[in-house]
Amino acid sequence: MPRPIQATIHTAALRHNLARAHAAAPDAKLWAVVKANAYGHGIERAFDGLRAADGFALLDLAEAQRVRDLGWRGPVLLLEGAFEPRDLELCSRLGLWHTVHCAQQIDWLAAHKTNNGHRVFLKMNSGMNRLGFAPASYRAAFTRLNALPQVEEISLMTHFSDADVTKGIAAQLAVFNDTTRDLPGERSLSNSAATLRHSANPDLKTDWTRPGITLYGSAPDFPEHTDAHWDLQPTMTLATKLIAVQAISTGATVGYGSSFTAPAPMTIGVAACGYADGYPRHCGTGTPILVGGMRTRLVGRVSMDMVTVDLTPVVAAGVPAGIGTEVTCWGRASNGTVLPIDEVAQAAGTVGYELMCALAQRVPTVVD
Repeated sequence: MPRPIQATIHTAALRHNLARAHAAAPDAKLWAVVKANAYGHGIERAFDGLRAADGFALLDLAEAQRVRDLGWRGPVLLLEGAFEPRDLELCSRLGLWHTVHCAQQIDWLAAHKTNNGHRVFLKMNSGMNRLGFAPASYRAAFTRLNALPQVEEISLMTHFSDADVTKGIAAQLAVFNDTTRDLPGERSLSNSAATLRHSANPDLKTDWTRPGITLYGSAPDFPEHTDAHWDLQPTMTLATKLIAVQAISTGATVGYGSSFTAPAPMTIGVAACGYADGYPRHCGTGTPILVGGMRTRLVGRVSMDMVTVDLTPVVAAGVPAGIGTEVTCWGRASNGTVLPIDEVAQAAGTVGYELMCALAQRVPTVVD
């Protein structure tokens, strides 16, 4: 039989989370962000759950082609725009909208020969200091783009760096609003955190939201708020089974480096999941995990192909825990218990985004 590990993509949860993002900003259209292969879920696997979006936003042309191949005829936005002049040819052919964040991209558009006018999103660097025109040069960039016959329509965009924390969006929003006050065009400002936390701000006028991680059931401002707080559902479950059970005595150690020492007699389970499957190696003793739908913890180091879990509380509760018992690394167990991916990521010192995107190709993945 195949190794007992599997990822499941939950279509109904994707639909639910999309509806939650819509409800948070009901007057705005919504870009479903599917960059990084739909945050590791797979564009083709996530498509049915997200097709009620107004458009799809992503990074590279190959992913844009895949969205078109799925039959999507609506808007598709390249969030980082063209990487070289010839990218504009495919933008014309596939009808892609694209971001303009630097003078070179305007140069490429000016030299581009096309019969199809381009829809562009002019990006402002309002304080994130990654991509975009500085406020002082933004209006000049708008004027130059607006004069190009290759450009059909210009939308205005920025990206918030602190929408998920106490600092918030006020400073960046003021810069954006002051700079664009009388410029025409639709606005796109809100990422997941801004959509959920700041949509009631009367100064935040956005025609397009850009939720990403929210769609995939992870709280954008964890640990301040959880997925349950925002009424989000897990869209990916990583599940496996116990493949061995060990009874160890007081003072026995577990795993590489003997990093865990049993303080008392314990029952240890071995589950078929490791860092080669995308489970974070930095998850140490205490990382939450579900066995038979019951919450317990990892003990010892994560290996390439295995993790070791504390079965003592599971056995004490009368939950069967033998070879073949279900182990849920993150997501929803068969009994309905949810282990938020954010909690596992926190134990690894990272974020849920990384765990989703790092799911290994060797893990079989199904859609429900």
